[in-house]
Amino acid sequence: MANQNQNLIQRKQREDFSLKETTPNINAGRVISGDRLPTAFDLVEQMQFLFARVVRAKDLPETGKSDTCNPFVEVKLGSFVGTTKVFEKNSNPEWNQVFAFSKERIQEQVLQIVVKEKDVPDALIGRVAFTISDIPMRFPPNSPLAPQWYKLENLSGVKLDQGELMVSVWMGTQADESFPDAWHSDATATSDENIAYTRSKVYISPRLWYLRVTVIQAQDLLLKNKSGNNGDIFIQGVLGNLALRSRPMRIHPNPIWNEDLMFVAAEPFDDSLLLSIEQGLGNSNKHESLGSCVIHLKDVERRIDATPTASVWYNLQTPKELEGDEGIKFSTKLHFRISLDGGYHVLDEATHYSSDLRPSSKYLNKPSIGVLELGILNAVGLSPMKKDRTDAYCVAKYGPKWVRTRTIVDSFSPRWNEQYTWEVYDPCTVITIVVFDNGNLHGGGKNGDGGVDKRIGKVRIRLSTLGSDRIYTHFYPLINLHTQGARKMGEIQLAVRFSCPSLLNVLQTYTQPLLPKMHYLCPLSMFQLDSLRNQAAAITIMRFRRAEPPLSKEVVEFMLDMRANVWSMRRGRAQFYRIASLLSGLVWFIKKFEEIRSWKSSFTTIAGYIMFLFIIYKPGVILPFMFTILFFNGILNFRISGGNLQKRYDRLRGISGRVLAVMGDLATQGERVQALISWRDPRATALFLIFCVVAMILTFVISFRIIVFLSVTYVLRPPRFRFDLPAFPQNFLRRMPAKSDGML
Repeated sequence: MANQNQNLIQRKQREDFSLKETTPNINAGRVISGDRLPTAFDLVEQMQFLFARVVRAKDLPETGKSDTCNPFVEVKLGSFVGTTKVFEKNSNPEWNQVFAFSKERIQEQVLQIVVKEKDVPDALIGRVAFTISDIPMRFPPNSPLAPQWYKLENLSGVKLDQGELMVSVWMGTQADESFPDAWHSDATATSDENIAYTRSKVYISPRLWYLRVTVIQAQDLLLKNKSGNNGDIFIQGVLGNLALRSRPMRIHPNPIWNEDLMFVAAEPFDDSLLLSIEQGLGNSNKHESLGSCVIHLKDVERRIDATPTASVWYNLQTPKELEGDEGIKFSTKLHFRISLDGGYHVLDEATHYSSDLRPSSKYLNKPSIGVLELGILNAVGLSPMKKDRTDAYCVAKYGPKWVRTRTIVDSFSPRWNEQYTWEVYDPCTVITIVVFDNGNLHGGGKNGDGGVDKRIGKVRIRLSTLGSDRIYTHFYPLINLHTQGARKMGEIQLAVRFSCPSLLNVLQTYTQPLLPKMHYLCPLSMFQLDSLRNQAAAITIMRFRRAEPPLSKEVVEFMLDMRANVWSMRRGRAQFYRIASLLSGLVWFIKKFEEIRSWKSSFTTIAGYIMFLFIIYKPGVILPFMFTILFFNGILNFRISGGNLQKRYDRLRGISGRVLAVMGDLATQGERVQALISWRDPRATALFLIFCVVAMILTFVISFRIIVFLSVTYVLRPPRFRFDLPAFPQNFLRRMPAKSDGML
């Protein structure tokens, strides 16, 4: 009985964290083929809004103190009131602000646009009123409704002799171009200075390049102390707020390094690189410059292949204290090679769930293969994030394009119904959607929560698991980590569609390397990639901090999974279970072999022995038999899948994190092999089954000895007949999905 109760609890937990297919009320149609992107909001439920644009006023009477006019406008609809900014001493102000009221919350029949005086808030200058039933409906892509001049009237409806207001009022949907920048009635409780944090916005990541500085050697160093008792010398490169050092060398007037310093630089390359030779001061951490030079990034040569750039000698500026009284007629020289490498893809995400794999240089980019559309509909059952309320918004990232929905204030079941579109260049990529709680409202940026946007949950969707031109509508669980473990924070409803005009273009990508060629011709070490990934994230954080509204540091870091390589007991346990799941097939085989060996079933043992003798007598049937099993196993899975001490401690965590990364890579490789016949990526599995049929026929016709001979000859071929790029089977396997997409 206890076991049954435990099984029921486990089954309920699995259902609680599973996907739930839904049928929302959306007008989903097919995407427009060709180069044009779809414009219809057909993946979200249509929401109607009343829009009011307050453009300007003229000839307002002077009703304020000292006979001045300090006007502002209130747009009233029942209990919802939107306010414009105040213009001091201006009788002809221009606001050009848009206000949006959800039709679901409209209870009044009259919209009032009231012009008030700042010095006398209770007294109005005049007003304009509109009956809700008389407001026209606008359907994009029709042109915007032209604003008109209206004479102001008093509360009794009598026209005033002085003062006019230019406004336009219309009914529309979230597809209206005024919707993203409008003031929303959902944010009525938000202060005016924080209203920008509630709006939906699109952000574009800066185009990043790797900056490679190959330090070769230096000549004629002017050492501060030639006795050799002081510290070593090293090269230091400073770009922005980042400083990198070469390995230290013993004091010598002509040291040789031959070492690369790798930086991340962002277009339009307005920064400068400072290179200097530093000499340490004894056993302390201090050092002094022996000479320096400044290189402007705009003057640096850009390359898109592995051809090295020409090396140069730079005369360093020598510090005055080294020049001496005699006056030195020569200067220290530094020999190095510098280039902006556009053949790499600057990794700001982990490779196995990256959203973009294109090289930095736009000259190497290939045409898009399709379009990804995402409809962010709503969320249900959100947990309270601050006392008894949640102010939720979504951030979605795919490639360089980040989108942020508007914030729905004080709601555990927010409805966004916003749709976004991305161009797709590789199907083996992942889109990330995260729900956050807005911490910048209600004075959060000044006190209280300190303006921290708390994460609610994350969803990743791999595009290769989506069928072409098919719409997927599901409730995805929002899971977050707490001290007690993983906890479900609610569910989010998404509608996703991946459309590709040409299936051949999609299938062709499976034969290509996952990363650009430079990653294989001039590979970077794991330590370099980790450092460069942190640099790329830091640049993105700095850029998005300057946007309006800004994306905070914690949002960008969580979207990019910047702490993925840090030791975690939970991750270690999850990686162990992934490996154990992969080894379950081997365990099953060992158990079956033990049953055969122990004659648990006489028929099974005799049948196994006869099969063994047949294989010994006919070894050529091994490969055809293996591919036949894989083929029918894949067909069977198709039927099944249709149902559905601080520094030391940090260093130790870093090392342990790398152990976790190795465990994760091992599990990922095994899961990719399983994915060949699991139909998670239907296109890849179909290609593999076709390969199995062809291989089954060829291995049956061709002698096993010939196959072994050709295989060994290919593996032992001379280096001149080998290529630096990975082989086709390796490219194909790297594109298979794995359970790493669901790791928190």
